[in-house]
Amino acid sequence: MAIESLSRQREIYLNGFAGKSNVVPVSFTDLEASARKKLSEQAYAYIAGGAGNESTVRSNVSSFEKLKIVPRMLRDVSARDTSIELFKHKYESPIFIAPIGVLELAHRDADLAVAKAASAMQVPYIFSSQASVPMEKVAAAMGDGPRWFQLYWSKSNELVKSFVTRVENCGCSAIVVTLDTTLLGWRTRDLDMAYLPFLEGRGIAQYTSDPVFQKLMDELEPAANRKLNWHTLAGLIQMTKNYPGNNFFSKLVSKRPIKAVQKFINTYSNPALTWDDLKFLREVTKFPVLLKGILHAEDARKAIDYGMDGIIVSNHGGRQVDGSISTIEALPSIVEAVQNKIPVLMDSGIRGGADIFKALALGAKAVCIGRPYVYGLAVAGEQGVKEVLQNMLTDFELTMALAGCRNIAEIKTSSLMHT
Repeated sequence: MAIESLSRQREIYLNGFAGKSNVVPVSFTDLEASARKKLSEQAYAYIAGGAGNESTVRSNVSSFEKLKIVPRMLRDVSARDTSIELFKHKYESPIFIAPIGVLELAHRDADLAVAKAASAMQVPYIFSSQASVPMEKVAAAMGDGPRWFQLYWSKSNELVKSFVTRVENCGCSAIVVTLDTTLLGWRTRDLDMAYLPFLEGRGIAQYTSDPVFQKLMDELEPAANRKLNWHTLAGLIQMTKNYPGNNFFSKLVSKRPIKAVQKFINTYSNPALTWDDLKFLREVTKFPVLLKGILHAEDARKAIDYGMDGIIVSNHGGRQVDGSISTIEALPSIVEAVQNKIPVLMDSGIRGGADIFKALALGAKAVCIGRPYVYGLAVAGEQGVKEVLQNMLTDFELTMALAGCRNIAEIKTSSLMHT
């Protein structure tokens, strides 16, 4: 279902004439402010925060301002086509939904709300390894909607293989390996609150629903009893509620919720990962594999050498390395390095249609949006996500047309001026 930009504009204005306000604010600044009112202090810090002094978060956005669009006139943009093709699949637009974990912090419907909105808009959803809902349930909610899967490479290759098998069985068409989170970044907002949602059993549904992970839990030695206070007791209750199953007391007595968190913390990331480990993934799947977190041209060339199918230029939304190069700054050298041998996507800092246009002009085949849709989720659940996607798609289509481009192929480097 392609969205027609003028229809979305007309809908907003006619609703306003009838006295109906938007469910979610159109401007990103107002959207974030509205979401903040809905979110707990801990949830907002987790979603909005970045590493260190958060200079990378700021740079991801401000670096777009150094690029100026140069519109061209009288080009007949009455008919427009925003579709793209990746890995023999046609997509209605170059917008993907980035994988973001622990969405239950934003809304009780979490990944399911995002999945339904994405499917309705035919926007591909990249499922997160750190989801609040197992991939099978999310896939079922999407019907035929397009989806990929983002993989955190754990310390257990057996678990990695199990995830891949499940991914192949639930209709995903590509696997995105996140490389930049083999260790957790120094996230100051979370640290100031001493809050990590995984310790409450949040965001680990892909693991607790996995048979291999359940077997790994069985191998754990029972955790030593810790002294309880009201705060740890509340955490234990939350942990038990988040573990699969309906019988709270049976879950509590079994200590499975505690084991799940303990095993997850000890397993989920693998700082010993090297390029040679990618051979294992190539052996266990024929699906396209993209590497997410590439910022250096040499790493882009190595991705090709190791048989990878695509790259997502990303710095994890500024959540991992303070003072990192922004993704829009890194994009041109990555595009030049790969020489069109594999597609390059990008995320981090996308806030509107102009940002999408600029990324495509510099050679990205598609972009992934993150925080904007999470804020929409916080404000109004599924409808909030849907409206954010509608607004983003409309903004992009109008920007493309007003810049004198009828389709994605006409968006070129010459459409931009550097300042």
